[in-house]
Amino acid sequence: MTDPFATPFPASGDWSRALLDGVEVEVRCGLHPWERHPQRPNRLLVDVEMYSAWPVPTQAADGFPLPGYVDYDRVRDFILAWRDRPDHVELLETLLGELSDFVFEDAAVEACRVRIVKPDIFAATRAVGVEIFRRRPAA
Repeated sequence: MTDPFATPFPASGDWSRALLDGVEVEVRCGLHPWERHPQRPNRLLVDVEMYSAWPVPTQAADGFPLPGYVDYDRVRDFILAWRDRPDHVELLETLLGELSDFVFEDAAVEACRVRIVKPDIFAATRAVGVEIFRRRPAA
């Protein structure tokens, strides 16, 4: 069985994929009335894939961070900071856009896939959510 979420990138060349799988964070978000209670944020699971050129440098004379190295720690910290947002977010697409824009602040990232799901919204589903695949915007 093929993976319905398989990323079509890259078509050619050698690439590295740095990933975060299932980062869990609670965020006040959603359109449904039951999602608007300020004391009951939604649990989100966030997946991020960041593609960069291969080979990735394995050492640098001046230490960390390495040029061309994708630092997923900064991306995880960005996601976890969502729980401190003062505002209610109506659409997951808002978070999706903010996160994918943030990923491209790293010059080494040439493409990314970001997926955000709510696993606790509907009893008859494992999760509902949104996903985007983006290539680095043209300069």
